[in-house]
Amino acid sequence: MGERAMAFASRLRSEFDIRLVYRSGGTLPAVPRMLRELFAFGPAICYVFDMAAAGVAAAGAYRHLTRTPFIVDTGDAIVDLGRALGRGPLGIFATRGLETYALRAASKIVVRGSYHQILLARRGVRAEFIPDGVQIDQFEPTSPTPRDPNQPLTIGLVGSTVWVPARQTCYGWELVELVKLLKDRLPDRPARGVLIGDGSGLEILRRRSQEFGVADRIDFVGRIPYDELPAHLNRFDICLSTQTDDAIGRVRTTGKLPLYLAAGRFILASRVGEAARILPPEMLVEFRGSIDPDYPARLAERVTDLVLKGFDFTHRPECTSLAREHFEYDRLAYRLALVLRQAIFNLNKAMQ
Repeated sequence: MGERAMAFASRLRSEFDIRLVYRSGGTLPAVPRMLRELFAFGPAICYVFDMAAAGVAAAGAYRHLTRTPFIVDTGDAIVDLGRALGRGPLGIFATRGLETYALRAASKIVVRGSYHQILLARRGVRAEFIPDGVQIDQFEPTSPTPRDPNQPLTIGLVGSTVWVPARQTCYGWELVELVKLLKDRLPDRPARGVLIGDGSGLEILRRRSQEFGVADRIDFVGRIPYDELPAHLNRFDICLSTQTDDAIGRVRTTGKLPLYLAAGRFILASRVGEAARILPPEMLVEFRGSIDPDYPARLAERVTDLVLKGFDFTHRPECTSLAREHFEYDRLAYRLALVLRQAIFNLNKAMQ
């Protein structure tokens, strides 16, 4: 969200005077600090990235004290996500209250997935669709490296591996399973997995890779600076982008999809959400329901077929073109500018 905020701010500063306010520390101490920064700046409108308690509470308090409207930018079905993460009844009650308040109090809702826009429309909430974005020239390789078919097949993903107790899984589980399956299917082209990111599920995935006998074939890189991502992505032959086929997965763009596309990588994604809307059929794999233990086998079948056919995993310019068409921040900033202009127009009209 910090990258998204900075990308929009840098493109809109010629028209708007913008101040970025970041949350630091826990929610309770963050709210008064953020509120003090708002009073010091005195904005005409607040834009909240993510429907999270601290940002919504600070913008909401400022609205009630000064009548300054706020906009919420959200990319998750937060109540369903809370259940999946194992929050108890009180936690779900608080999350639902946060969502209800934000949807009612915000002057505008911006969603990052087109299905989220449809879902909210069914609840009588009009939302603008501005997906996750990318700065193309930051990720597009200047000189793509040719792929050596004699080298190991590198399959990677980027994301936070937060363990989901209700589903006994986390981001990256499919990568570990896939490398295990390909160990026997591709004896002449060994597959290596690369997982970039950290979280509560990382140690579980490490243990699982050891149990499967593939610990030597998977690199757990951990968290890396955003500026270093392009170099890592350009070493991948295949990028994985997996979303569950439920409300949680369908509402998302997922911020990694634009990065993979901009880097010109070949992607294997579940046929869910924005990936299903944008990617070509050869990059889509069926995922069934909230938990699909057979998904890695479908991935393995697709990868095996591609390798045996001699598929070239070198830079794919058509993917970069898709990123430029759907996710380039220059285009998205123009759409956000329209939202901000309308919000300020409505504010000025109400004050007349």
